[in-house]
Amino acid sequence: MAYEIPSDLRAVPCILMRGGTSRGPFFLESDLPLEPAARDRLLLAALGSPDRRQIDGLGGAHPLTSKAGIVRRSTTPGVDLDFLFAQLQPERDTVDLTPNCGNMLAAVLPFALECGLLAAADGTTTARILTLNTNMQCDVTVLTPGARLQYTGDARIDGVPGTAAPITIEFLDTAGSVCPALLPSGRVRDEVRVGGAAPFTVQATLIDNGMPMVIVRAADFGLSGHESVDALNGNEHLRARLEALRLACGPLMGLGDVADKSYPKMCLVAAPADGGSVATRCFIPHVCHEAIGVLAAVTVATACVLDGSVTQGIARLPAGACKTVSVEHPSGEFSVELELDAHDAQKVVRAALLRTARPIMRGEVLIPQQ
Repeated sequence: MAYEIPSDLRAVPCILMRGGTSRGPFFLESDLPLEPAARDRLLLAALGSPDRRQIDGLGGAHPLTSKAGIVRRSTTPGVDLDFLFAQLQPERDTVDLTPNCGNMLAAVLPFALECGLLAAADGTTTARILTLNTNMQCDVTVLTPGARLQYTGDARIDGVPGTAAPITIEFLDTAGSVCPALLPSGRVRDEVRVGGAAPFTVQATLIDNGMPMVIVRAADFGLSGHESVDALNGNEHLRARLEALRLACGPLMGLGDVADKSYPKMCLVAAPADGGSVATRCFIPHVCHEAIGVLAAVTVATACVLDGSVTQGIARLPAGACKTVSVEHPSGEFSVELELDAHDAQKVVRAALLRTARPIMRGEVLIPQQ
């Protein structure tokens, strides 16, 4: 519910949250318009899109800081909270509700406790969260000593300065989150032919274990896979080839025309350089990520444990049915714990990881009346 203020602007309550390596305002569903188009206009105004700098809103002029979360109590049996993730873009007037965001997901339970949607338990508080974008469920646990949220702690995640209290996320079912299946083409490796003025063919793993992704070897693009983010973003030839490949893979993944979609993400993989399992450079999808998204990391880690994927011969994995896959990225590493089916080594039955989150500011975002 908006509050009356002495101006022609509309005030909408929200909390600006950092979730993992992403950031954006979180809203209670009850404070937003019910009609989708009106809600999207409000989100665009709140973030300041479309504008490269997002100078007139809360956006941070980057896809990682052009996000929003909408939360409500769930009516689904066994589920505590419903979460709708919204991906905006600085220079576009689009609000994409199709993909998941595991980083913003880390901020959902803290936001809900801040707003009184749930009561905190003494010690730790766990909630089952349904991500409405893809009907994905997960269990999230935060520290609540004395039934009070704890944000400070010793947990560190690469891509975020300092340390904070750990937030654990255990995904219950992420396979085929947007695509028809974990391997939407039915194959663990595809030979994809890209047409156009400069046609080429490349080996790729098309996969979706929480995030639709096209995974290719960096060496197949004449790269080491350890280039800097700035170097990759400045490589126009590479970006054009990756976009042509992305467009070609959309139909193969059951996604149709993806020209105006924020997925599939593109990921270059190479042998690890710092003791991890695999090195990555992810594009989201047109800009190289300075780290790696949560569900992108889960999906890449899953590709690493599948026999025959493009990571074979590159990834270095521990033995056993329960594997910790250390995914290297430009600003560090991201560890994903995967448990394989005891009877099917090609099936992942559990994925768990650690994130951090905190509120940055609470109050009202002021937007023009619509």
